[in-house]
Amino acid sequence: MSDEPIQVSIRILDKDYRIACAPDEEQGLRESARILDGKMREVRKTGRVIGTDRIAVMAALNIAHELFQLRKTRVVTNGEIDARLVLLQERVAKALAAEQALDASGERV
Repeated sequence: MSDEPIQVSIRILDKDYRIACAPDEEQGLRESARILDGKMREVRKTGRVIGTDRIAVMAALNIAHELFQLRKTRVVTNGEIDARLVLLQERVAKALAAEQALDASGERV
């Protein structure tokens, strides 16, 4: 597979664009364009924003806000995972210490 950029045609808000991207990024580019097109159509449908540039900015802000919310949620999730991992590590350490104490005393269970 070649690493040479390819030209990909995408359509956003009834306008065609040709974008260069790596061959392995084409599907992601097409999906991103589909999402952007959908967001721009949502903004345009409200009728409160006039002009393609303003519609694009509002759509970009909506997408950025969604990304921000996802990142904020993910940080909390990662924090929770980290706390659970610490608890599990402590339990494993206690279990190992108890086993070593039993081995040292020569007792069998």
